Amino acid sequence: MSEQRQLALITGASSGLGLELAKQFAQNNYDIALSGSSDRIFEAADTIRDLGVEAYPHKADAATYDGVESFWNFVSELKRPVEATVLNVGIGLGGAFTDTDLDDELKLISINISGTVHMAKRVVHHMVPNGRGRILIVSSISATQPTPYETVYGPSKAFGYMFAESLREELRETGVTVTALLPGATDTNFHSNAGMDSSDIGSSEKNDKEVVAKQGFEALMNDEDHVVGGDEETKQQAEDNRTTPEPVKAANHAKKARLQN
Repeated sequence: MSEQRQLALITGASSGLGLELAKQFAQNNYDIALSGSSDRIFEAADTIRDLGVEAYPHKADAATYDGVESFWNFVSELKRPVEATVLNVGIGLGGAFTDTDLDDELKLISINISGTVHMAKRVVHHMVPNGRGRILIVSSISATQPTPYETVYGPSKAFGYMFAESLREELRETGVTVTALLPGATDTNFHSNAGMDSSDIGSSEKNDKEVVAKQGFEALMNDEDHVVGGDEETKQQAEDNRTTPEPVKAANHAKKARLQN
């Protein structure tokens, strides 16, 4: 039965939005190859199997070249075409740039930018010869504005958004599509893991991760270039960001992201 299903590859799928995206694919009869940096990835695989499909979990450090490469090699050994890929792995880092640790910022860049490019290269080289495939790159609404007090994170997500749009155009005639998902603040552990619990955005009401994942999945299946993930207020924010001056957006975000302790 598993051989009759399509295979999806999903990075950063241990929990949060990545796991919700994996559930979307599973509910649409995809087997899932999923990666994460902790043992929780094996629990996530059990969750996926409970939905009636096969799951292939792999534990790897997405901050390293060897970690990314090991997951791709793991998927390659399945000897199955990858029909869909979600490049979701990413971390945040809150705090003033003068206070944050350089090693933490370089790790963020390694995961959010280098790791995304690395896995995309492997996936594209796999899909283009097959003449088909779908790639979803998870960016953020932060890609549409300056992000003071998340000063490295926001630009890393702007890279992901423009990378997706650029790659989409390059692959237009190949049968491989690329979609960017730009979630607003979502009810995962993202802000807590980024050390932002004391910020206004950290304690604010957030979008439903299941809804955001469904929006991303449907946009991918409908070959949209990008979709803003969240409620109407989130979508309006992204629209307003098109015309609001950068200094105004920066000041607004600073109020929400500045740590209070």
